Amino acid sequence: MSDFFTLEKTSGKARAGKFVTSHGVVETPIFMPVGTRACVKMLTSEDLEELGAQIILGNTYHLYLKPGHDIVEECGGLHGFMSWDRPVLTDSGGFQVFSLADINKISEEGVQFQSHIDGSRHMITPEKSMEIQRGLGSDIVMAFDECPALPCTDEKMRESVELTLRWAKRCADVKLKSHQHLFGIVQGGLDVDLRVECMNRLLEITDADGEKAFTSLAIGGLSVGEKNEQMYQFLDEFTPQMPQNMSRYLMGVGTPVDLIKAIGSGVDMFDCVLPTRNARNGQILTNRGPINIKNAKFAKDQSAPDPDCSCKVCKRYTKAYLRHLQTVGEFTASRLISYHNLYFYLDLMKRARAAIFEDRFQQFLQQFLENYLSSKK
Repeated sequence: MSDFFTLEKTSGKARAGKFVTSHGVVETPIFMPVGTRACVKMLTSEDLEELGAQIILGNTYHLYLKPGHDIVEECGGLHGFMSWDRPVLTDSGGFQVFSLADINKISEEGVQFQSHIDGSRHMITPEKSMEIQRGLGSDIVMAFDECPALPCTDEKMRESVELTLRWAKRCADVKLKSHQHLFGIVQGGLDVDLRVECMNRLLEITDADGEKAFTSLAIGGLSVGEKNEQMYQFLDEFTPQMPQNMSRYLMGVGTPVDLIKAIGSGVDMFDCVLPTRNARNGQILTNRGPINIKNAKFAKDQSAPDPDCSCKVCKRYTKAYLRHLQTVGEFTASRLISYHNLYFYLDLMKRARAAIFEDRFQQFLQQFLENYLSSKK
């Protein structure tokens, strides 16, 4: 499966590459908009195409509860169900089980939990997670892992890694659809040695046919309680030790600063709800830092939301207008800001990729941070 990802160029530790799925080629570094319930909140599939989103993420836990993976499968998988013909990645459901559900029991078998919707009882095992994701028909399937919150004891982290590895083997033994690629998830907290051990043992796992199980690897269990600087230091030390011929996915991270620094450490793939969640609260991400459009100082501001942005929202609308929509509770505000924020993230990836190809990524990173953090000075 080593032909899944191709490394095209490096600039320092930063990498530009591409990976190939049956629904299209994805150029990295890449940000994946989060379509939790087969929908990126406030936006349509047409919007995402217009924005140039190459791949989106669906949520196994939520789609299992509603409408059910069997219904999605009957409707042509996520691609047919939401009319999206580009690649899709689905998470394993593990993080949501741990963070949203009323957990009754984590055992060797899996996780028994109560639905946050109606209190009904369910069990997700590694095999069940694979069954759900097989039904969803995603291009990239994530292994089912345990994600402990930080900080935690060394003993607890070791137990979590061992359980994650046993579950990873069980995931690998489940037959997926022919177009699907399985990613393994590296756990181990901020302990680089434990992470390297977990990674190497994942790479040794084979599927039911005796083939290497994992197409690529993800870094899980970050942005769950540790300090930002701890995460940056960890990524800078660990990421370059990951296989060169596999894509590197940092799960659930993060802010524009997080992304650009992680790219500088060698990360290829990202997802996060921040650009759309913060949009619904009136936060506009700009090249000069985030702004809260609800602030009174924008009431008569006739300038573009981000004067340095060329998205259709910034070309047409003003801060004053968006502030008005936000303060009177019009959903259009969330829609327009969500569109802009995702454009900002996707454009940031394009600019980072271009800088890597021109071997000037470090200069790009420094200039971006200087501009983005200027409002905090």
